[in-house]
Amino acid sequence: MSVIPPFSRSLSALAAILSKAEAHCATHGIDPAVLFGARLFPDMLPFSRQVQLSCDFAARAAARLAGAELPAFPDTETTFPELHARIATALAYLGGFTENQFADASMRVIELKLRSGDRTLSGLEYLTIYSTPQFYFHATTAYNILRHNGVPLGKLDYMGT
Repeated sequence: MSVIPPFSRSLSALAAILSKAEAHCATHGIDPAVLFGARLFPDMLPFSRQVQLSCDFAARAAARLAGAELPAFPDTETTFPELHARIATALAYLGGFTENQFADASMRVIELKLRSGDRTLSGLEYLTIYSTPQFYFHATTAYNILRHNGVPLGKLDYMGT
């Protein structure tokens, strides 16, 4: 029940998307801060936070399912190189797990402290109804923000192919 391959593939795709956004800014004279603060709607989080949360959900899902200590990443990225480093750090963290660490992941008890209240889930429930949807929500939103702002992206960019 390893979560590593799909999360790693999508984070790698996100890194490639980030490179396209950086090139788009350079080509069109766009201040990267404009994209970093871009949102799809005023009550949604900005692009930079969507990337940070994608990394967080991937790394924390792996940690919880493997029974490891949760990683902590400071949310201080304000440049493309810093966001690239954030993704690289998350990918390196994911790469540090072995398949054996996920042997009992589906049955592991996962305790979550959420704004809506505490929840207890099995590893399988946590993966399928919480962490995976959260991860893809934020990765997709990051993609959509860039696409909405004119970065030339397509489905294959999102899919990582």
